[in-house]
Amino acid sequence: MRIGLSARPPATRSLVRTAFLALALGACHSSPPPPAPFVKPTFTFESGPVRPVVLSPDGSRVFVANTSNGSLDIFNVASSGLSFAASVYVGLEPVAVAARSNTEVWVVNQVSDSVSIVDVSSTPPHVARTLLVGDEPSDIVFGGTGGSRAFITTAHRGQQRTDSSLAGIPGAGDPQLTTAGVGRADVWVFDATALGTSVGGTPLAIVSLFGDTPRALAVTPDGHTVYVAVFKSGNQTMATSSELPCDGFDTSDAGPGCTVLGVTVPGAPPGPATDSAGRNAPKVGLLLKTDARGTWRDVLGREWTSATAFGLPDQDVFAIDTTTLKTTATYSRVGTTLFNLAVNPASGVVYVSNTEARNDLRFEGPGTFAGQTLQGHLAEARITVLSDGGVQPRALNKHINYTVLPAPATTMQHSLSMPLQLVVTTDGKALYVAAFGSSKVGVFPAAAIENDSFDPVTQSVNYLSVSGGGPGGLALDEANHRLYVTTRFDDGLSVIDLATGLETAHLQLVNPEPAAVTTGRPFLYDSTRTSANGEASCASCHMFGDKDNLVWDLGNPDGDTVTTPINIKLSEGAATQPNINGSGQVAVLHPMKGPMSTQTLRGLVNHGPMHWRGDRVAGFFGTDTRTAPPYDSTLAFKNFIVAFNSLVALGPAFPDADMQTFANFALSIVMPPNPVRALDNSLNPAQAAGRSFFLGCDGLDSVTGVAVQCPDGGPPASGGHFADGIRIQTLGFTCQGCHVLNPAMGFFGTDGESSFEALPQTAKIPQLRNLYDKVGMFGSPPNLRTVPGDNGYTGPQVRGVGFEHDGSVDTLFRFLQANVFQSADGARIGFAGGDPQRRNVEQYLLAFDSDLAPIVGQQVTLRSDNAASVGPRIDLLIARASTHFASQILGPNATECDLIARVVVGGAAKTFLLKTDGTFAPDDGAALSDSALRSLAATPGQEVTYTCLPPGWATRPATP
Repeated sequence: MRIGLSARPPATRSLVRTAFLALALGACHSSPPPPAPFVKPTFTFESGPVRPVVLSPDGSRVFVANTSNGSLDIFNVASSGLSFAASVYVGLEPVAVAARSNTEVWVVNQVSDSVSIVDVSSTPPHVARTLLVGDEPSDIVFGGTGGSRAFITTAHRGQQRTDSSLAGIPGAGDPQLTTAGVGRADVWVFDATALGTSVGGTPLAIVSLFGDTPRALAVTPDGHTVYVAVFKSGNQTMATSSELPCDGFDTSDAGPGCTVLGVTVPGAPPGPATDSAGRNAPKVGLLLKTDARGTWRDVLGREWTSATAFGLPDQDVFAIDTTTLKTTATYSRVGTTLFNLAVNPASGVVYVSNTEARNDLRFEGPGTFAGQTLQGHLAEARITVLSDGGVQPRALNKHINYTVLPAPATTMQHSLSMPLQLVVTTDGKALYVAAFGSSKVGVFPAAAIENDSFDPVTQSVNYLSVSGGGPGGLALDEANHRLYVTTRFDDGLSVIDLATGLETAHLQLVNPEPAAVTTGRPFLYDSTRTSANGEASCASCHMFGDKDNLVWDLGNPDGDTVTTPINIKLSEGAATQPNINGSGQVAVLHPMKGPMSTQTLRGLVNHGPMHWRGDRVAGFFGTDTRTAPPYDSTLAFKNFIVAFNSLVALGPAFPDADMQTFANFALSIVMPPNPVRALDNSLNPAQAAGRSFFLGCDGLDSVTGVAVQCPDGGPPASGGHFADGIRIQTLGFTCQGCHVLNPAMGFFGTDGESSFEALPQTAKIPQLRNLYDKVGMFGSPPNLRTVPGDNGYTGPQVRGVGFEHDGSVDTLFRFLQANVFQSADGARIGFAGGDPQRRNVEQYLLAFDSDLAPIVGQQVTLRSDNAASVGPRIDLLIARASTHFASQILGPNATECDLIARVVVGGAAKTFLLKTDGTFAPDDGAALSDSALRSLAATPGQEVTYTCLPPGWATRPATP
């Protein structure tokens, strides 16, 4: 048996209700049906390639980060081509690789939150050390004198940055997730020649930048400057709440304006006021964007600055001095989503591959009634030039006429979609870009990019076609006149002859992913299959299966209403609102829904209807006939088929069979482990207190008036302590009463049902697993739904999208300050403990339960010099691998992880799996005790690397 890594692996809803409504409405409590039969897990994390291929400094070998297999694959380079040399297992989801020397290669593992340092001089090559870093690391470069310093990008969170081993390290410690004005982009800096003997290596510093999670890095040839690109840097847009604008709709900038809670606003949302059938649109907020002077304006050009509470400086790229670790320059308005960087070695000019979102446009559909649509014009593929001339964006697809729908058949052949890695020739004259969504590599004269003189129609004859699909990584081999290209759709490596522009070889990497993942993945990204213009795809907004951290108005004034059959909790109260959903019909959803934030595609399975309103419960493939949770997630996703024309602008009908294949893939994408929760899956005192309130187990029972009783940590024996409502069990609500937490059913904040929340539209109750990923917006003008206070200007922030469907609620704490959560009825309802209690709930929500335990992916390498520091971490891994874990996608008998250990013994690489008796069984030979396995590391060259795999993965062999 071969034990290996196999299949690789949206914000809170409003709980705002008025006390009046609670008097008249039914409860949210329900008993879910028994769990569905267990299916062996087949899922993916869908991490995107960052720098997945590199040539050794002497040009003799090619190193590839094989994301699917969790391995570093090594190929020998010869004049005749490439030949496979070796494969080394690293961590979960390797996305970037860098060669520090001909004998030492560093690999960034995104889900393992680690960096594997591989000794490629040994036979066989092996992991000699593992560094532990922040959450979801993405890229690595070496800078400083002799390239002695390693720079690694991570999110500004993760368990390691607060580990006691980093006490005293500049920048380490509390990430201050609930503090305004804190940068959310980290760069970990290590001295590659002195890594220390602590559990995960000792960094020199953690440099925090005022951005929202970094992705790519680039270093100047002299090693003096490192450039850092923020991934989802945004485009200085935000959405107001639906209550802030004036009533009605405006079609010009000449409206009279009004005053809302003492704040003067220039008018109502831009029209139209009805759809094409004359049905009244619901009351909505509106999208705002800052101009070059930092003034907030809407699509009609009206100024809203006085009605906003923060600024968005939009710092996209940072330059860091590799000696002082100080920021020497920042660049703004580079792009909305930044994928990669490259420095021209001859001129020092920096190129940034990116897309610019067009969420300033409105509406899907044909645009007939409203006279506007963003169909096929979601995000423009670009390369932005950073030089002495400033920040100069260059659209790669200047030939596309976005007003012609669908685009002419010849348009696609000249287009490049989702530009990822960039490489520049050593003479600085040519630039190559991997177009992930086009199965091409763009080739440009660098000067033509810089002066914007290229014509895509004529330049496209030089583009390089690659088989396999999804080109994500590039490595130039100028000595052999070759370009090596990794292809994500099939996990391959293409060899391009630069003299002829032809692919001369395509090598298949090991890929243990299930067919549902590999066959469905292209439909998320491949613009040649999903759009007529070759630029738009689902990944234009849902890059790598996640979200873009933006708000879009994707209503369709030419569309039709949708009647949802699923249960709408509190529907009786919605019926008392004459303009609910615009028409006053509780279950009828209007085609014009207003601004709403992009939701993640991670974790869709088990959560039923999709979109913020749940309006995909009915559609092209039919209507969900289930009358109770779990609702049909597959049907709901398949009903997105209409978006290929109404939004992505495909033109012809998208094949039904392909939609099923796409659904199989999308529903296999899972959330990564929560990076806030402790690795032992425990809660700190604040989180535990918050969880108790969430379940209704903190304070007085709202029904009986005595202290709440929650046997064995389960649900309350009586009604529990209600967050809002009145003290009648059918009329009051705990948080859990609507935001269902039932891991065995796969419910993590929702069971798929909708609710009325005193908002202008009914909405689906959303899941709560990724709230930590929405932190970064602080500041809110006064509003009717929350306790007044702290409504002043908060200064610059890193994100313009927060919580709720429209992203208009800045923090979870403010969300919990809703009027309906005020302590009432003798402290039997609401936050009787005041703001400290709210803070506890906020802390719990940031550490919310998920499908996978926090330990999943975690690693550590035992060496001859670090047993004292690493030993306790190994103990932790063993303990968690032996602890039961409830998860629908893992099954009823799962533990928190499958613990494996890898070591080279006697010239052979061995993988050991922890068994229930506490011994470690190898892929061949006799089992070893824990102590015997650890003792192997006492011999240099026999370093033992422990990894917690997702449950079930260790026994699923890799595919030859």
